[in-house]
Amino acid sequence: MKRLFPLIGAALLVTAGTATAEDSGGRGGVAITIGTFAAPDVATKAFTYDTALIAPGAKVMVVATPKRESTNVLLSVYGLVPNRTYGSHAHQKPCGPAPADSGAHHQHVEDPNQPSVDPKYANPTNEIWLDFTTDDRGHAVVKTTVPWQFADRRAGSVVIHAQKTATEPGKAGTAGPRLGCATVKF
Repeated sequence: MKRLFPLIGAALLVTAGTATAEDSGGRGGVAITIGTFAAPDVATKAFTYDTALIAPGAKVMVVATPKRESTNVLLSVYGLVPNRTYGSHAHQKPCGPAPADSGAHHQHVEDPNQPSVDPKYANPTNEIWLDFTTDDRGHAVVKTTVPWQFADRRAGSVVIHAQKTATEPGKAGTAGPRLGCATVKF
C-alpha cells in the first residue's frame, strides 16, 4: 500500500479540479486506471512484456481528464528501472497478451498511411505522448495536455516503450519495443 501513495497522491492532484460532464461538453468524465504490472498470462489491467525493464509488481496509474476543449493525461509509474528513459503513448485498443494487441497510436486526426511515421500526424499534439525518465527509485510522473477531447473514437490503453519517442520524418512516433501496457477506458 505504501508504494501506491505516490500514485494516489498524483491522482488527487490531477483530479482536484476535475471536469464534470457539463464542463467537458457532455462527452465524458475522468478515466482512472490503477494497476500492478503482471505477466501476460495473469495480467488484467497492466501487462509487462519485458520483465527486465518493467518487473511484475511495478505499479502504474493513468488519469485522463477532459477540460473544455482539451484533455489532460497523467501517467505515474513506480518500481521500474531507476534512472532510465522510456517512451509512452496512448494506443487505439486495450492491452492483451501480445504486445501488438493494443494496436497503433491513437491519433486525433488519423494519418491515411499506416503505420504513421509522418510528423504531421505522429506528434505530441495529435497523439498523447508521455515520455518519462524514472528517478533513483524507479518512479516517474508525467503529464501532458492535448488540444482536443475524445469523440467517437477513443484510445484504449497507454503503452510504455523502450526508448524516447523519435520526432524526425520517417521515424516520428516510434519508440522501440513495447515493454508494458495499461488498459485505460478513455
